[in-house]
Amino acid sequence: MKRVLVVKVTSLGDIVQALPVIADIKRAYPGVQVDWASDEAFAEVVHWSQSVDRVLSAPLRRFKKARRWADFKAIAASIAELRAYRYDTIVDIHGVYKSAIIAFLARSSRRIGYRNRDLGERGAAFAYTGRFGPRPQCDAWHGMRVSTGEALNYEVEGPPIYDLRLPTPVKPPFGNETAPVAALFHATSKDDKKWPIGHWVDVGRELSRRGFKIVLPWGSEGERAEAEQIAAQVPGSTVLPKLSVTEIAQMIDACALVVGTDTGFVHLAHALLKRTVMIFVATSPDHCGIEAPSRSTSIGDGRHVPSVRAALDAIDYVQGDSQRAGSQHDATQEHDLHEVELHHGSAAA
Repeated sequence: MKRVLVVKVTSLGDIVQALPVIADIKRAYPGVQVDWASDEAFAEVVHWSQSVDRVLSAPLRRFKKARRWADFKAIAASIAELRAYRYDTIVDIHGVYKSAIIAFLARSSRRIGYRNRDLGERGAAFAYTGRFGPRPQCDAWHGMRVSTGEALNYEVEGPPIYDLRLPTPVKPPFGNETAPVAALFHATSKDDKKWPIGHWVDVGRELSRRGFKIVLPWGSEGERAEAEQIAAQVPGSTVLPKLSVTEIAQMIDACALVVGTDTGFVHLAHALLKRTVMIFVATSPDHCGIEAPSRSTSIGDGRHVPSVRAALDAIDYVQGDSQRAGSQHDATQEHDLHEVELHHGSAAA
């Protein structure tokens, strides 16, 4: 096995959670070259992986929205780059038309994808020369690792290794702030995934009482208005300015705690080994949740609104006794945590 192409096109959380397949492949086949195909909108996230050898991307999402000639030319140019090498195997762990087309256009006689019943779009089946086995009874993230292992004939071992390294920020995200910082990701892609603003206020007030500095990121004007509504009721909290994806990642990496709904940035916080609580209101934590002993956890059942008490209990769990009640961020403990969790390198060299 010399070269493998992994196809996972979107979105932020899914790509972050798929990245551990790279470490799996390289453990099974030392020296193998692993390339990754994604939408241009998420390519920078794949570039943060220290294990990916080549990132291939095209403005697929942007072209679909705007139909601009420049984007069409960029897509055409990306096809030539895609076909620059012949792959031993192409693994499509996305399973929709656009990922299947990428797999089909790339040069390989072996293209593996999901069975028809597991595809996001049935028509994607045209691209594959082989299929993964039945989906295992596990969350989606471990399922991608298992499917990739089936395609490449190895057994998945150990916890996921994300192996992320972020660019060095131009300046520290929180300046000279000495208090531990907690980021509250209240915004969601769909209204039915929102946690009540009153619940965010209650959690923010309690964290503030414990000595945390509360920050509120946002992406749209509506989300900014909600952030301001929360901040107005939480002492000492700050609504952050509009940030790029990289800037949000750097901000997350500087936090002591991240609490948020089922969104890509909260999945990123988990992958960056931050103490993380993910709140599920309308989606399934069994399928899309996060879990790492004493560091990350999910609350909610996807059918009911989790209580403030449930969120605070989860925060206590991920913080641990030594981190509760306003204790300062312990750099030594965080270093030990990084060592235990498989030599993650989120800070730039």
